[in-house]
Amino acid sequence: MGPTELVNYVNNRSIRSFEYEPNGKRISFISDSKGFPELWEYDQNGSRREKSSFGKEGISFIKYVDSTSDLIIGVDESGNERVQLYLLKKKGKIIPLTNSPQYVHLYGGSSPDGKWIAWSSNRRQPAFFDIYLQNLETLEIHLVFAHDGHYTVEKWFPDGKSLLVSRTNSPLDNDLGVLSLLTGEMNWITEHSGEAGFKNVLFNQNGDHLYLLSNKDQEFYGLACIDLLTNHFTLLEQGNWDFEGLAMNEQKSLLAFTINEAGISKGYLLDLRNSTLKTWETPMGVIKNLRFSPNTERLLFILNGPAHPPDIWELNLNTLTANTHLTPSERSFHERLLVEPVPFYYRSFDNLLVHSFYYKPKEAGKRFPVVIYIHGGPESQSRAVFQPLLQYLLSNGYAVLTPNVRGSTGFGKTYTHLDDIRNRMDAVKDLIFLVDWLKRETNADPKRIAVMGGSYGGFMVLSAISHYPQHWAAAVDIVGMSSLRTFLKSTSPWRKKNREKEYGTIEKDGEFFDQIDPLHYADQIESPLLVVHGVNDPRVPIQESEQLVKKLMKRNHPVTFIRIGDEGHTLKKEKNKLFVYSSVADFLDKYMV
Repeated sequence: MGPTELVNYVNNRSIRSFEYEPNGKRISFISDSKGFPELWEYDQNGSRREKSSFGKEGISFIKYVDSTSDLIIGVDESGNERVQLYLLKKKGKIIPLTNSPQYVHLYGGSSPDGKWIAWSSNRRQPAFFDIYLQNLETLEIHLVFAHDGHYTVEKWFPDGKSLLVSRTNSPLDNDLGVLSLLTGEMNWITEHSGEAGFKNVLFNQNGDHLYLLSNKDQEFYGLACIDLLTNHFTLLEQGNWDFEGLAMNEQKSLLAFTINEAGISKGYLLDLRNSTLKTWETPMGVIKNLRFSPNTERLLFILNGPAHPPDIWELNLNTLTANTHLTPSERSFHERLLVEPVPFYYRSFDNLLVHSFYYKPKEAGKRFPVVIYIHGGPESQSRAVFQPLLQYLLSNGYAVLTPNVRGSTGFGKTYTHLDDIRNRMDAVKDLIFLVDWLKRETNADPKRIAVMGGSYGGFMVLSAISHYPQHWAAAVDIVGMSSLRTFLKSTSPWRKKNREKEYGTIEKDGEFFDQIDPLHYADQIESPLLVVHGVNDPRVPIQESEQLVKKLMKRNHPVTFIRIGDEGHTLKKEKNKLFVYSSVADFLDKYMV
């Protein structure tokens, strides 16, 4: 496989996020059309795109300051995730705000008058996030809430006198509280028993109620409302799938949200005046970043689908028709070249139904090679999105499966907890039963099945090839953990507590870690292995890959190790994607074709 062909898949201008300018004249968006995330602007009146004067690499988010045309921009250094905040003035002046590259800064929005911003940071103690205010004129910083824990700002109250704060209790559980900026007092409004999430919070017209998404006392996220005078929680709409991405128009009369139906988004509009619910059609994919235009004539969103690389789409609210907003001319090329998957379920060892997507190449041989790609998290989900490496493999005759093994999100709370702590290896068994399904139900070549995954998906890869070595012709581990024990010792301090909720603790579960960690079973690995890791990874330190590779090299096992010096947990730069993806393809060809 040649890198020239790969460019067609990697060099697709993808939109990561966008924001409306408060006056509605411009849209600012993050695009990687030049090989790394950059800030661009789209003039609504002149229909022009142009690159912003903000030239720093590593942009992670953008937000407009209320009542202004100024932008707050988050930037990290080569994937280290220690985000620093910058103010980009309307006329192009760039003002550094945080200037503390050793710490993380999580943006919490601007005050209604545009004079202050809120953010949380681990400046006081690396494991905890406190809340700060910063004046955008003097740049003075004030610590307003300090407490051991993970606290972030969801919203400013409409009167600017309080902050709506989120306290993270675990990766899947949080509480909302009201922090008075006048007294410093915190009033928690969602205290609950059991696990519950509260997210995508919006104020109603009077500022005395919250609309939000929550799975309190139920399996899936639904639409809910909280009365701020009584803290009374009311569930308004629910279903058998998670609601996602809540947005509201400026007039506070319309809500937009999506429903995640087994990894595929369906968009909905709810008219609060008459309680009518409408939907609209889009190609297969995932909808995010819902934004109403200031005049409520349109709803913009990002659609990311297998055959539609991430782009801004526009929904006409009168006709309920959706079209690409910035690059409609590219659609025919993508539709001709790219493959959409078929969703299906299979039964695992305990009769559990496991969801997966099955991508079949357009030109498949009678007996074709297969790559099983495992998502990270594990509190995440394989979804129907554009993935350049997988599409490239499909174009070269590989079939691809992306399973949602137990522990994945999107299928209810119970399903998400089926792999917790001592049940870790049950998820690996789900992979083995997927292999059995492949052999039984498809024309896959049983001698040419590879497994690939990143982050927790990398741990799953290493677990599969070390505990069930006979099934795999090749394996690719990208930023994966080789030992839960060493991972919990070395991951960034602000992540450790939340990871222990999922994996367990060294003190209580260390003996179990030693029984399952792939590092201790390296001598049982039979398949050739490719390992990829970013040097600046703050989540899974590169030592996780180094220690396994060292063991394999010691016994002359076929292993290839790629270190990426200017990346972290994910690949963001085009040059690195091209190098790594072509290396993966060549590696698979060597052992699979």
